[in-house]
Amino acid sequence: MPSPAPVAAAPAGRTPFRPRVPRPRTEPMGLIAFLRAARENPLTTWFAEHFEQPIVAGDGALGRVTVVSEPAAIRHVLLDNAANYRKDDLQRRVLAPGLGNGLLTAEGDEWRLQRRTLAPIFSPRHVAGFQAPMTEAAARLARRLARRDGQSVDVALEMTRVTLDVLERTIFTHGLPREPDALGRAITRYFEALGPIDPLDVFGVPDWVPRLGRIRARPALRFFAEVVDELIERRRALATAAEAPHDLLTLLLRAQDPETGRGLSDLEVRANIVTFIGAGHETTANALTWTLYCLSQDEAARAAVEAEVDAAFAGTAAPAAEHLPWTRAAIEEAMRLFPPVPFMSRQAVADDRIGRIKIPRGSLVTVAPYVLHRHRLLWEDPDAYVPERFLPENRARIDRYAYLPFGAGPRVCIGASFSLTEATLVLAHLVRAIRLDRAPEAGPVVPLHRVTLRPQDGLRMRVTARGGAPAAGPVPSAGGARRGARATGAATSARSAAG
Repeated sequence: MPSPAPVAAAPAGRTPFRPRVPRPRTEPMGLIAFLRAARENPLTTWFAEHFEQPIVAGDGALGRVTVVSEPAAIRHVLLDNAANYRKDDLQRRVLAPGLGNGLLTAEGDEWRLQRRTLAPIFSPRHVAGFQAPMTEAAARLARRLARRDGQSVDVALEMTRVTLDVLERTIFTHGLPREPDALGRAITRYFEALGPIDPLDVFGVPDWVPRLGRIRARPALRFFAEVVDELIERRRALATAAEAPHDLLTLLLRAQDPETGRGLSDLEVRANIVTFIGAGHETTANALTWTLYCLSQDEAARAAVEAEVDAAFAGTAAPAAEHLPWTRAAIEEAMRLFPPVPFMSRQAVADDRIGRIKIPRGSLVTVAPYVLHRHRLLWEDPDAYVPERFLPENRARIDRYAYLPFGAGPRVCIGASFSLTEATLVLAHLVRAIRLDRAPEAGPVVPLHRVTLRPQDGLRMRVTARGGAPAAGPVPSAGGARRGARATGAATSARSAAG
């Protein structure tokens, strides 16, 4: 059975925020109704029993499916017997057209080679070194939004912009060959086109049969290819030179498998850059968007984050991410309620058993963070926003396999540390400079599952300046932040860009 609730609900005297989400179903669905709901918003296809039972198995449109929400069983699938569970064909059909055969979609020996090659890029030392450009991007956003005091902004769009700014400062420090907003629009079009589940993919129709989503995604895919090819061509001449910038693009071009010495091919470099741009930026932007939404609805939690941030900035112009536990907890709790990737599935290579449940060869095993993170047997008051769950004194009580915003096991997201560090620094600079509240003209906030989890119609919020925006001009080097990160091993785990 699942472990007991890892942390109590909100402290006495505090009424936490409970965001509205699709209500779990209680009545059976026919095939057509399921396909329609899955295409419109897969969050609406979950049943109440998924949030109440540790393992739910049954037959449906996708064949035999076993939904696993018991931590020990999840560990079995993602770690102990991971070799028996590969990424399923449906996921690959959705992701591979845009992300190529990079770390997120590769399998077997090819995946192992890429993982070994790319792992040093996301070492604590490299992530610590990226705190300075992350701080610069965060401070720039805070200055810009502080100047919009009293106005409404689309927070989802602004988080897309700042995470692309971080990518430009860490992956392509010589700049993007195209306008960042154009890249952001292309990423959005890609997820909107390929995100809806296509019945042709569900029924395993051959790839040569045209899909409407893939046709709609072609302009975005061409745009990605042009941008990345131009970046690689401009950089390759510098990649071996001493003056090459110390960014992720250079590191990718120089990367070598520590076991064989083989570097990445041009196709592998391209696929992984597109993965970092498309999947990495998108998931971090969504995590920040949901955090700002939750804080705007929970005055006590927002006040706690503001107090921590104000104290941190009183001591330094660039506090290190690991010195902001409440700020990080606010993000982690938002990722619990709105996990950047709400659904993972695996296909059994051979027959297996999970407890008393038989797993036939070829059947699907699903681990859904959206369900797992709201499971009634694992979390007390699971639908409430309670950042206290993730404060250092409580964090250890959460089972490793009950909270999976970045996955787990060998395919745990390689960039989770990068992502969480970036999100913490951006949130800290925003909280120091402004408050964000729901704009009067804003409609209801509806989470939409399109590969990632985003607000369906963006998130309109009103800006109120707090007076803490940094002055215009260069941001301090954040050397103290880098030293602090090295001293603590640059805490945490890896970015939802690839896994």
